[in-house]
Amino acid sequence: MSRSTNEQVLARKAAATPRGIGVMAPFFADRAVGAELWDIEGRRYIDFAGGIAVMNVGHGHPKVIAAVKAQLERFSHTCYQVVPYEGYISLAEKLNRMTPGTHEKKTAFFSTGAEAVENAVKIARSHTKRGGLIAFGGAFHGRSLFAVSLTGKVQPYKAGFGPFPPEIYHAPFPCERTRLDRVQDAVQHIFKADIEPARVAAVIFEPVQGEGGFNVIQPAAVKWLRELCDEHGIVMIADEVQTGFGRTGRMFAMDHYLDSVGVVPDIMTIAKSLAGGVPLSAVTGKTAIMDAPPVGGLGGTYAGSPLAIAAAHAVIDVMREEKLPERGAMLGGRVKALLEGLRPALPRIGAVRGLGGMMAVELIDAATGAPDADYTRRVQAEALKRGLILLTCGVNANVVRFLFPLTIAEPLFDEGLVILEQSLRSA
Repeated sequence: MSRSTNEQVLARKAAATPRGIGVMAPFFADRAVGAELWDIEGRRYIDFAGGIAVMNVGHGHPKVIAAVKAQLERFSHTCYQVVPYEGYISLAEKLNRMTPGTHEKKTAFFSTGAEAVENAVKIARSHTKRGGLIAFGGAFHGRSLFAVSLTGKVQPYKAGFGPFPPEIYHAPFPCERTRLDRVQDAVQHIFKADIEPARVAAVIFEPVQGEGGFNVIQPAAVKWLRELCDEHGIVMIADEVQTGFGRTGRMFAMDHYLDSVGVVPDIMTIAKSLAGGVPLSAVTGKTAIMDAPPVGGLGGTYAGSPLAIAAAHAVIDVMREEKLPERGAMLGGRVKALLEGLRPALPRIGAVRGLGGMMAVELIDAATGAPDADYTRRVQAEALKRGLILLTCGVNANVVRFLFPLTIAEPLFDEGLVILEQSLRSA
C-alpha cells in the first residue's frame, strides 16, 4: 500500500482547510515517542515545542496510555452533568491540595485553556457582581472571542475579529524590563479615566507570559497586585495554562511567588500539560468564590472528559515519581548556560530569560539592538531543516522559546542543543 508524501498532503491541506489556521511545519506527524517525532515520510525530529507546552511528560508516556486505555474500556463519555464519575471528584481533590495555599478550594473541569479562562471570568463576575477586567500587554489567554479580548497581542490573534466585549483594559506587564511604578501609574490611570475599581471584577495575569515572550512577572508586582485586589475587592486570577505542571521548576509558577512574597491567587486556570495531550482544563479557586455561580451556570458537554480525567491522574503520578519539575529546572539551566556562553561570539543573542524549564532567548540586530524577527524566522527554519522543532513568540516575533518534554533523555537533549547552536550560527 503506497503512502502519501508530505507534498501531497500539503496540497490537500490547502484545498480542504482555511488559511486562518496557521501551521508551522511543512510535514505531517506519523508517530511520536518521548521527545521524538517522525513524519509520514519517516524523517525524525527532536521536539522542543511539546505541542505548545502540552507534552511535559513526553509523547506516549506508557502510564498515560495505560490509564486512557483502561478508562476507554469502561466508558468514554457520559457528560459529567448528566451521570457523574468519581475520577472527576478525586482529581479535583488532588488539584485542591496541590495548588498553592492551604485555604479551602474547589475545582471545575473544562476542555481548553480558553474555556478555563472564560469560566474563571464568569466565576469572578458572579462573585463580585461586577463586569470590568484588567489584563496586560503581551498576554495570551486564548483564541475564543472573549479570551482573545483579554489577550494583549493584536497580530495575528485580534486583527479583523472585533468589535470586542467592553470593559476590558490593558496595562503594561510588570516584567524585568518594565518599572513597576510605570505599571502602577497605568492602572491608576485606568481607574481614573476608564473604570472605577468598584466596577472591576478581576485582574488576570500569566506568572510567565507565554506568547508574549516568556516575560517573568516581578515578585514585587505580584505582591502589589494582591494588595490592590484586596483593597478593592477584586478577584486575582493567575493564568497557569502554559506555566503549570512542572514547566517553571515547580508544579505551578505561583509556588515561586508563595515562597518569595507570600501571595496566592484567588483563582488559577490550568490546562495544556494537565492531561498529557488529552484535552482538559481546570479552574481552581477559593471555595467562597467558586461557589458563586448558580447551579447549571458552569459545565459543558465534554468538560472533564473521563478519558482526560484518567490521563491527568497518570500525569500527576508521573510528575511526582520522575521529579519532573526539578528536572525541568535543571534542563532550563542548561539552555540558559549555553545561550549565555554563546553571546560573546553571537551578538544577535539578546536577553535570555525565563523560569525553571520555561526558557527563551530574544534575538536582536547586533548593530542596533532592535528586535530581529527575520533572523528569528531563519533560526527556526534552519533548526527545522536539521531536525529540531522550535517555536517563536513575542510581541515583536523575535523570541525563540523552549518547551521540550521534561522527560527528554540526556543524549537527545544534548543533540537538540547542538542543533540549536548550529542554527544560531548558520542563520
